[in-house]
Amino acid sequence: MKRLFIATLFFCFTVSATPVSSQNPKQFTLEQVMSAPFPSTMVAAPIGGSVAWVQIARGARNIWDASAPDYKGRQLTTYTGDDGDELAELVWTGDGRAIVYTRGGDLDNFGESPNPRSATDEQKQLLWIVTLDGKPPRQLAEGHSAAVSLKGDRVAYVSKRDIWWVKIDGSDKPAALVQSKGRSSSLHWSPNGSKLVFVNSRGDHNFIGVYEVGAKSVRYLDASVDRDGEPVWSRDSKQVAFIRVPASREAAAFAPKRSGDPWSIRVANVETGIGREVWRADKDAGSVFRNIVADDQLIWSSNDRIVFPWEKDGWTHLYSVSASPDSRVAQPVLLTPGKFEVEHVSASADGNEIIYSSNQADIDRRYIWRVAAAGGKQPTAVTAAIIGGDSIEWSPVATSDGKAIAFFHSDARRPGRAAIQIGTQMRDLAPTSIPAEFPESSLVEPQPVIFDSADGMKIHGQLFLSAHLDKTKRHPAILFFHGGSRRQMLLGWHYMYYYRNAYAMNQYLANHGYIVLSVNYRSGIGYGMEFREALNYGATGASEFNDVLGAGIYLRNRADVDPQRIGLWGGSYGGYLTAMGLARASDLFAAGVDMHGVHDWNIVIRNFVPAYDPQAKPDAARLAFESSPLSSIKTWRSPVLLIHGDDDRNVPFSETVHLVEALRNQGVEFEQLIFPDEIHDFLRHEDWLRAYHASANFFDRHLQRP
Repeated sequence: MKRLFIATLFFCFTVSATPVSSQNPKQFTLEQVMSAPFPSTMVAAPIGGSVAWVQIARGARNIWDASAPDYKGRQLTTYTGDDGDELAELVWTGDGRAIVYTRGGDLDNFGESPNPRSATDEQKQLLWIVTLDGKPPRQLAEGHSAAVSLKGDRVAYVSKRDIWWVKIDGSDKPAALVQSKGRSSSLHWSPNGSKLVFVNSRGDHNFIGVYEVGAKSVRYLDASVDRDGEPVWSRDSKQVAFIRVPASREAAAFAPKRSGDPWSIRVANVETGIGREVWRADKDAGSVFRNIVADDQLIWSSNDRIVFPWEKDGWTHLYSVSASPDSRVAQPVLLTPGKFEVEHVSASADGNEIIYSSNQADIDRRYIWRVAAAGGKQPTAVTAAIIGGDSIEWSPVATSDGKAIAFFHSDARRPGRAAIQIGTQMRDLAPTSIPAEFPESSLVEPQPVIFDSADGMKIHGQLFLSAHLDKTKRHPAILFFHGGSRRQMLLGWHYMYYYRNAYAMNQYLANHGYIVLSVNYRSGIGYGMEFREALNYGATGASEFNDVLGAGIYLRNRADVDPQRIGLWGGSYGGYLTAMGLARASDLFAAGVDMHGVHDWNIVIRNFVPAYDPQAKPDAARLAFESSPLSSIKTWRSPVLLIHGDDDRNVPFSETVHLVEALRNQGVEFEQLIFPDEIHDFLRHEDWLRAYHASANFFDRHLQRP
């Protein structure tokens, strides 16, 4: 069993799950508020109308499916226990009777497989297949990123850096298909099944490759020095469209980028390899590519329109352009007009209709809409009965027969769950999966608030305020900062697992006597490009610290908040802002919990941009350090709890090591909770619970009155 260490600079504490405040008769435990399953990865079968998704229940990850016409959800796999093995990348077979999936490994970086249980045997990332007839799953190969041929006889996949394939029936051993100089990804079979397109990354440039099964050969399409990616096939299998991002030696990370050399969409003939530009972004706004949450960033419809995301007006929208070679100057059509952002996107089977989620009806929620790929009509709400209500909806997919749309939804009290919309009727696919112990009726509905940052910028937040608080007294308060920073917290249960858990923690704190404010600081998403690409943010000036100060002052000025008992917490980028608040404003913030936070930008940037060299640009490196918590260690006085997994692949564990050394030298009280072999986004449910129990206990000891 994994050992945990919780220590302070001067003495040790035993972590207790019992909160100091216990006057509320409807108090619940962290185990209860985190007991509901979390759904993800909704996929529709190519025929038959079925849908499938992944559900995590107390750490156990399993595949569920629901089939027409009754769409009653059922659990297909029977994995048990909180083993920390990821399960994702679901791909249906062509006949809609089986699902290929990836289990284990690192699904973010595809590096060495994590081992959060500290197991003594080798950890592997494996491809499996499970059929709908109830038979147990069968192992196919070691690898990830499966692409099932439309004939249904083979699966192409990535192993290490190369492309392999294996027969689905298990009649042969896995074999290498393409062994190339670079690292391959983004596998897509052609509609006729004769070719496989892929991206081959070679450091400072990417190629689009096509493997022809009959000839056993590879052709690279329209090769250049640029970064080509996101390939999609034409419906006749003769052409491939892809995105081209101009080559750049600028190592920009955690810095605003509002404009650059314009990106473009190109179409190449797969027989000749010759490409042509069908569209190019304008200069200035929208010149930098901004992705959506989708299987493919480009959608090629049956009427030869290519749908793509663009920020021409400063908001992430969908446009379409003709792919026809006769369109010498292709003029894009705006599909989703307005001051809002499109996020989760998919298409109907023929690509002629786009289904997406956005915050166009409520900037702090998500609803699902549909629009024709050719444009000409305004988008219409899929879930029209609840638009403007308190629902949050995401990851929509159309069933193969076009009769229904499956998606996930939540609200302030009910966590995410799979649902289906047929006509005007919506129902949950697995309505009994939420356990009876889940404290739905005891949760608070967060209130939307807008406050002024220290420099005057308007900042959105969600205020968790329990109705059971004594209105005649002042109470301890806590700020929460999300990670990313390309994230947005919402007025309900979140669509990402990490922030679903954070929302549960905020509900727990509110239930146990704290006033909680979740802050959507600048450089996050949902409020337009200029907000996301905020001037001087991150490593170029830490302008988000103005939002930390503004949020603290907002709480301090509330009549129900004790100004001497304000804390803050967050993970990753939120851990960075927590550390910044403690380092620069210990007079305002009495204590904080910093989960795997950034403490020196010059170290973390190299984790995302290997070419970054602080010595080559000393002025930028100096500014990056001055924008880091370690630069203000001399004014750090408030106690802090540091939480980190030592196999973190996002924020190096050394960030916490270096901060601890600095805090010791400064004589600042700190505690640490270290998870051996755990990664950034904790893989084990048990580790989330232990981290949150330690955090609640820490706040109780430092913010609650004795």
